[in-house]
Amino acid sequence: MPTDVLLTHTSRGATGQYARCMASQWQTLGRRLGKIAETIVFREGPKVLRQLQGSEFVQRGLQRGLEAIGVVETEQQTAIPGRPVTNRSVPTAHRARRIEYTPDLDGRADPGEIVWTWVVYEDDPSQGKDRPVLVVGRDGTVLLGLMLSSQERHESDLDWVALGSGSWDYDGRPSWVRLDRVLDVPEEGIRREGAILDVERFTIVATHLRARFSWS
Repeated sequence: MPTDVLLTHTSRGATGQYARCMASQWQTLGRRLGKIAETIVFREGPKVLRQLQGSEFVQRGLQRGLEAIGVVETEQQTAIPGRPVTNRSVPTAHRARRIEYTPDLDGRADPGEIVWTWVVYEDDPSQGKDRPVLVVGRDGTVLLGLMLSSQERHESDLDWVALGSGSWDYDGRPSWVRLDRVLDVPEEGIRREGAILDVERFTIVATHLRARFSWS
């Protein structure tokens, strides 16, 4: 066999072996990377998902996305011009006082009633949401209210206590009430009376306020 032909065959053989070796190494690397990715997903995925589910920012983003494609009805996202909004909250202990159960749907909000008002977002005061609020006191024309939420992520939060469902939520969803912050609600900012919370559930809330936040 001519020398040049022999060299050509030898060169091609070496190239083929090198290519097969590199392919095997890339396959091995791919499998290892796949296992690493799988480990990260299964170990860290649930944690990341819980963090995302617990983010009000993410929840609002999902809500807006669903509204944009028509999956859910759009909630009112702007306050009524000229009507006061609820834009101030303080630690509950700063509003400590005697708490009484005196509901009376006479047009004047009283402790034990759940009313609706526009509450601005803590992280974005330019936006807000129409929310149900449990009235627990009054300072003149300013109501002291505890915010309600139907987000299930509050179930394991010690600063929230379960209320169950009621007529204040048209969809019959269970609600939780926030204990560690009191909203200063301008009485003129109430949109509508929602409901009267029964005395048994109000007593549960009052017990927490007395035990943890120096109310009497």
